[in-house]
Amino acid sequence: MVGVAAAVLLVAALGDSITAGSPGYDPDPEQRALRRFGADRESQWEYWAAAKDPRLEFRNCGVYGQRTDEIAARLDACAEDADALIVQGGINDIAQGRSVEAAAANLRLMLRRARERDLPVTLADVLPWNNGYPEAETKIRRLNFLIAEISEQEAVPLLPFHDTLEDPGAPGRMRPEWTSDGDHPSVEGYRLLGEQAFRLSENAKAE
Repeated sequence: MVGVAAAVLLVAALGDSITAGSPGYDPDPEQRALRRFGADRESQWEYWAAAKDPRLEFRNCGVYGQRTDEIAARLDACAEDADALIVQGGINDIAQGRSVEAAAANLRLMLRRARERDLPVTLADVLPWNNGYPEAETKIRRLNFLIAEISEQEAVPLLPFHDTLEDPGAPGRMRPEWTSDGDHPSVEGYRLLGEQAFRLSENAKAE
């Protein structure tokens, strides 16, 4: 969401269930029916970012349960005709016992593929995982360290999703009111993420 001057910015949001808005929302009507996800559009961080700035129009390309390699396979279709791209993912790699280094490499590759399309790109890090604590905590910290390195090395903005929802009194976990099920944010959690994304986009535009 950086450096694009237009009346309306079409932002492609590519990721897993955190991008989709689970469990309160899924962008795919068939998935809402099959998985019994809700249809609450406010259960998306994209909804709250767009509410802050009417110039932002989001294409929600979030798919529940996908790893970074699966997310990467959808980049071209998601990014078609978009003005900017946001890439998010990695928790399902951890949940499925995959290498965090491989997940980080997939994220870096997505950023470079966006650059090949002359597409401004932003990267989000991995949220705390209450239901995976403490087993997954070290891997999440390691992946987020690698994501921060990638953000710096590739000179792309980083959305600090982890720190936005981490409970200062319970490191490695989201605050209870910011998660709906211990895996995903609540509507309030998504609101905070969306406002964080909006603030970052505004700062980037001003630079």
